[in-house]
Amino acid sequence: MKKILNTLLFTLLASVSFGSHAATGGIHLDKAPINLRDTESLQRGAQTFANYCLSCHGAVAMRYNRLQDIGLTEDQIETNLMFPTEKIGDLMKVSMQAKDAKVWFGSTPPDLSVISRSRGADYLYTYLRSFYRDSARPTGWNNLTFPDVGMPNVLWDLQGQQVLEVEGEHKKLKLVKSGSLTKTAENGEFDQTEFDHRVADLVNYMVYMGEPGQVKREQIGYGVLLFLLFFMIPISYMLKKEYWRDIH
Repeated sequence: MKKILNTLLFTLLASVSFGSHAATGGIHLDKAPINLRDTESLQRGAQTFANYCLSCHGAVAMRYNRLQDIGLTEDQIETNLMFPTEKIGDLMKVSMQAKDAKVWFGSTPPDLSVISRSRGADYLYTYLRSFYRDSARPTGWNNLTFPDVGMPNVLWDLQGQQVLEVEGEHKKLKLVKSGSLTKTAENGEFDQTEFDHRVADLVNYMVYMGEPGQVKREQIGYGVLLFLLFFMIPISYMLKKEYWRDIH
């Protein structure tokens, strides 16, 4: 019986590993430095999300006023993250119609409210840093993590432009210098380290957006465990003494 159980467990783990590996096309996923208690990172991520993602992707499970939970004031949210026609209590929607988006991009851009929970933070962190120039694609961009993706690299002005280099079975991305790819090619606004930090902030915010109450939930959980440890154990001991006192 033990041998059969071990075999079943090995098969299950192997199938999960294969499924995860296949879902990313065999690409190694970099570890995303997620810290939901870093409010400055969450604020920078929210700004990047509003400036670069919210024009095509909605987040209809999130309201603008929830950004006050990460230390932003109502005035900061209205000034830096919202259009003048929106209200602080509105959902984070996009004005672009779904039918128009399907024509322009080939498919409707997905809502990003819980994308971090469905894809995982490591996937998003790797994906957003894996775009490269591909003249064969309609948008002029492709992605090493998500081949033939319909989304262009919206962060290219921050990152710069990458090209794909193939050496045998190995693929890697190389950041090109200004003018070496096309006449209009430009270096990014950030160097690689700064860009990685900006993407980490963006992914950090997307993880927060998937469950805004996660930190609070964990704090409550720790409180419950402390309660059980310091309150229930003495009571259980006294109950045990009471039940067994006639025997002992």
